[in-house]
Amino acid sequence: MTPVELLGLIPTAVGVLLLVAVTTVALALYGVSGIWAPALAIVRGVVQLAVISLILGGIITSPLWIAVALLVMFSVAVGVAGRRIGMSPRSLLVMGSSIAAGVFVAAISVFGSGALAGTPRYALAMGAIVIGNSMNIATLTGRHLGAAVGDHWDEVEGWLALGATPRRATRDLARRAVRESLIPSIDQTKTTGLVVLPGAFVGAIFGGLSPLEAGRFQIIVLAAIMAAGAVTAVLVATWQGSVAVKAGPPD
Repeated sequence: MTPVELLGLIPTAVGVLLLVAVTTVALALYGVSGIWAPALAIVRGVVQLAVISLILGGIITSPLWIAVALLVMFSVAVGVAGRRIGMSPRSLLVMGSSIAAGVFVAAISVFGSGALAGTPRYALAMGAIVIGNSMNIATLTGRHLGAAVGDHWDEVEGWLALGATPRRATRDLARRAVRESLIPSIDQTKTTGLVVLPGAFVGAIFGGLSPLEAGRFQIIVLAAIMAAGAVTAVLVATWQGSVAVKAGPPD
């Protein structure tokens, strides 16, 4: 990086520091615990983006290294989602299989139909976005379902006492957890272009695509997120729905 490019980063650093300060002060004034968590997350994000930018610059045209990069992203996503519902071999299996199934279905639909060409660049962009969103949806589903079962344990226990299977006893709660976990993705899709200009759309335009082509790419991304998220959420709820003993809340 040239000295001129380094100097160009100064306004970026100042802007980010101001935003971090606003976040921290707002949380501190309201007495929220863990006020430094957002700042630490930004620091971690900066380091990770710097590293991944250097790495991707050298592998962006290599299918093998793109596959390795996506595998690393997937592994981290499974670890994060698994930790959110209580780290254990079973939670990793639940999240890993559910996220993998969702991403696989979305990828087959997108690249198998020819909606996007199966190039390393598209595979990386689509894979990273879908994996990240599937991780969030899996986490929300697991946590919503766990909290709902805890809050409505009398209802669940009543079903069990009547001879219902554990999965039947939590079925309505599981369905509600799936619906709740998809609300952010649904709202983002509904407001795209009116309230939100998604990163994929803006990035595609900055990358030189026409607004029409960028819009085509974005709607494919949104549809892929929805499909992967629906499959992921349903599988997480199915895995987690068989509850016979009341558990404590996730960390």
